[in-house]
Amino acid sequence: MPENSIHNKPNKRKRSCLIAIGAILFLIFLLFIIALILALTVFKPKQPKTEIHSASVDGVAPRITFPAVRIELNITLYLTINVENQNHASFRHGEGKTLLLYQGTQVGDANLYPGNIPARGNAMLPCRLTLQADKLANDMSKLISDVMGGEIMVETKTRIPGRVTFLGFIKKHAVAISECQLTIGFPDMKVKSQDCKSKAKL
Repeated sequence: MPENSIHNKPNKRKRSCLIAIGAILFLIFLLFIIALILALTVFKPKQPKTEIHSASVDGVAPRITFPAVRIELNITLYLTINVENQNHASFRHGEGKTLLLYQGTQVGDANLYPGNIPARGNAMLPCRLTLQADKLANDMSKLISDVMGGEIMVETKTRIPGRVTFLGFIKKHAVAISECQLTIGFPDMKVKSQDCKSKAKL
């Protein structure tokens, strides 16, 4: 066997190994770039958005009695809260909570059912808030003034904790939060206006 042929075989094997190693390294680098792009675009966690889809009032309009000044209240606020999942993955949320406030004082609360919102989907969560008159003792004069003026302003604060799951195993915790101001007119018992702000913690 020629001597040159003997020397060429190890060189060919070495060259083949280098080519194979280079191809593997290039493939790993390519996969890393693809994963990085997906992490910064498709799989980047986005904030779930919450907003009040509809609001209505039920009950009897407040009545003020004289000469002993007293106010009778029977007001229930019905809200439909829309939660929008902007992610390309499902958002599973636990039990949420909505607080009803008047002049900064909590006067009612309600729990929201847990659930699962599909990728790029949304869910409507019903919420029933009854204004608890006994908690308004310190603000009774302000409430009477508002009622006689034809409207009262209340606030709602909603907090919905959950997590976004990518590819079935990548999990990211998120909390959807919304704060709204609603103006209720009297004696028609209608929601005259609403102003909401939504944010989230990731």
